[in-house]
This record gives sequence, C-alpha cells and structure tokens, in this order.
Amino acid sequence: MSFDAEFDVLVIGAGGCGLVAALAAHENGMDVAIVEKMDRVQGNTVLSSGSIPAANTRFQRAAGVVDSPDVFVEDLERVAGRHDAPELTRRLADISAELVEWLVDKADVNMTLVETYKHIGHRVHRLHSPPSRRGSDLVNDLLKTIESRDIPIAYGNPAVDLLISPDGKVMGAITETKTGERTAIGAKAVILATNGFGANRELLARFCPELAAVPYGGSVASEGEAIRWGEELGADLANMGAYQAHASLADPHGSLVTWTVVEKGGVIVDHQGNRFGDETIGYSAFAAQELEREGPFYVIADTRVRDVTAGGQEEYAELCEHGGVIEASDAASLAQRLGMDPVRLSATLGDAIAAARSAVQDQYGRKAWGLGPLNAPFTATRIGPALFHTQGGLKVDMDGRVLKQQQPIPGLYAGGGAACGISGAKGGLGYMSGNGLLGALGLGYLAGRAAARDASASPV
Repeated sequence: MSFDAEFDVLVIGAGGCGLVAALAAHENGMDVAIVEKMDRVQGNTVLSSGSIPAANTRFQRAAGVVDSPDVFVEDLERVAGRHDAPELTRRLADISAELVEWLVDKADVNMTLVETYKHIGHRVHRLHSPPSRRGSDLVNDLLKTIESRDIPIAYGNPAVDLLISPDGKVMGAITETKTGERTAIGAKAVILATNGFGANRELLARFCPELAAVPYGGSVASEGEAIRWGEELGADLANMGAYQAHASLADPHGSLVTWTVVEKGGVIVDHQGNRFGDETIGYSAFAAQELEREGPFYVIADTRVRDVTAGGQEEYAELCEHGGVIEASDAASLAQRLGMDPVRLSATLGDAIAAARSAVQDQYGRKAWGLGPLNAPFTATRIGPALFHTQGGLKVDMDGRVLKQQQPIPGLYAGGGAACGISGAKGGLGYMSGNGLLGALGLGYLAGRAAARDASASPV
C-alpha cells in the first residue's frame, strides 16, 4: 500500500486527548502527526473547567489532603455503580497522580489543586485545574508544548476513513479537505481522539433515546466517527447509554453556570418557584430531574454566594458582568422579576433557609448547604438542562488499545469520548465531576505511550 505521507503515530483529533496522546508518543521517540477536522481546536476539553481528578498528588500532599487511588476508586464506584469497564476505573485512578504531575512537569501545563470546592462525589479535594478554571487554558498550554516540539497539526483535514491491511491491521487514515483533496497517511499506530457522539442525533436516538431532542452544549465536532469506524471493524462497544448531562446551562446566554453556586448554598426552582429535588446529587444527575418537567428553571442564591463564586471562576464572573445573574432585595421582588407568585417563591426560600439552619429537615433530603442559609439580597439565573458529553464508546484495554472480541485490533487505539467511559452503564446518574477529562487525558496519556511501545516493535 502506498502513502502520501508516513509517521510512526497518527493522532486523529486535536482536543485534550489527542494533544496529550501526541506528546506522550513523541516523548517516547515517535515521529507523530495530528489531523483535525475543524479549523481550530474546539473540543469538549476547551468547553470544560479543565478539572482533572487525581489521587495522592504532590499538590494534595502539600495542602495536607490525604487521598489514595483506593479511596478514589471507592468514590467512582459508589457514584457510577456497575458498568462494562470496571478495570478501567482502577487503571485511571492508579495513574491519575502520575498524569497530573506529568502534565505540569513534562507538558508545561499550569495546573493547581482546587481547594475552594470538591464537587459532587469527591470526598476530598482532588480536582486539579488551571488557575482560571478554564479548559481552554489547559488546551492552550498543551498547544504551546506541541508547537515547541515541532509536532505538526493539520487543521481542516478530517479523517474520512481508516486504512486497513489485508490481515486486519490499521495502517493509517485517509483525510479529505474542503476542496476534496484526499491524502493517504500511513502509520504504525493510529489513535482515535475524535470525542463522542453528542452532536450526532442518529447515534443519540440509537444509544441514548431519551436525549434525542435535548439541547446539546458540547462540541459540534463530536459526531461519532470512532463509533462508525469501530463498528466497521467489529470492535466492542461499552457503556453506550451513559452520558454527562448538566442541569445549569444559562438561558439564553449559553454559558455553563458552575455547580459551585449550588454547592455553596444555592437552590434550583421551576418556573412556578418550587424546588423539586436535592440539588446536591450533582449537576448530571439533577439534569435528569429537570428533563422530567417543564422549564425554564432558575438557580437561586444570594450576593454572598455570587461574589465568592465569581471571585474564583472567571466564566461565572463574566456571566455576572453580562447580566446573566440578576439581583433583587428580597424574595418577593425577585419573584416579580422572574414572573412568579411572590408568596410561593418566598415560601420555597423560607423552607430552604430553615433547613439550612437545621431548624427543620429538608423535604428532599438535602444536608449540605455550603456557606449556610441564603440571605437577602437574592440572585437568580435562568437555566436549562443540556447534554454535554456521551460517556460510551469503543471498548479499550488498560493502555487504550481498541478491542474486538476482547482482543486488541492491531494498530488502533482510542481515548476520551471515542473510548468507553467510567460513568456507569446508562444515563447521567453515574457521572462524577472530572470523569470526562480523566478519561480524555488519562487514556490519551496511556494510548500515546502504548502506541510508541507497539510501534517500536513493528516492522517498517
């Protein structure tokens, strides 16, 4: 088979997973190239807060946080329940500290331990993020390192098919530009870092039918190519019904309203001013409750929660600056601005405040109230549920090799949304904060190193 270009390792997709995979393979002596279908990097890592959970990092130890992979696995399994890839849960937890420290020390990513919040499911502070709490900064740091190591990225060059040898080995991919120019790229190893299938309504209807008509807040590039290619090769799939939803996409601003507002004491009400659940079950699980009823919804907090949150998270601060967080002197005034019955909203907030003071038991079982009872003046942001990321994909082994009948397909690797996740088998209840990036960057790291080892042993 003849090629227009040849590399040791070809990475398909220039998001967080692909960039980490490329750096890991390059670090291990490989000639690496990346092809990206979009004109710039715009994957789900860019849209995230850049938070990666890791257990027993030096950053945790310096802050006096006691953690271990065993404790991390317990947290992950408690939230996710039984699913198709429990061994991957253990693998990612075991290498999580190594991953974060490698990102800082070798990939030159500016990252710190998040000590102002833990997010749902984590018993200790183990999220590590850029100081800005923006995934775009994490990706920009990775891109700078990619450039410094002269690893080429071909933007606007979507891979349209994989190249397969007669004996079933993946040998590269064909890319096609907007003008129809095709290029056959040969490689000893191909890493699929093409994200999930959240932007593909056909695949959603097939695997997650309850989401077929739900707004999508993730990357438009998540069209499920890895699923199509994998099925053509007979690859195994896992956890295909699982996903990450989010209960608080700002409406109409479209930005994510950080769940820190809830964790610090905020509550969520429907368009009539009623609470309808325990908000502390998490943003993905609570989205399922919103999907069962008519919107819009509102996250209600106070100026203290607003200011503390805005002081630590730039995206939320920008939402405040752009009028996405309104303020009112009391509950009745807030209800008037939101078009609600003031008596009903006042009663709802009064009950929540009493529960936060431990004067009464919360009717929904909520026990954690962050900074304590809300106090006037109050704030509100109109929100709605959205799908952010599918959590099912190609089944992989402990180093990101794609499996077919439990055996690796030679030359093919996957990570991030292209591979199966660790967030349960179905629905959004199993997602714990940071699972997406742990799977993206963790599997990218593992696949890049494994591809380098395997390619070194492959004939030219």
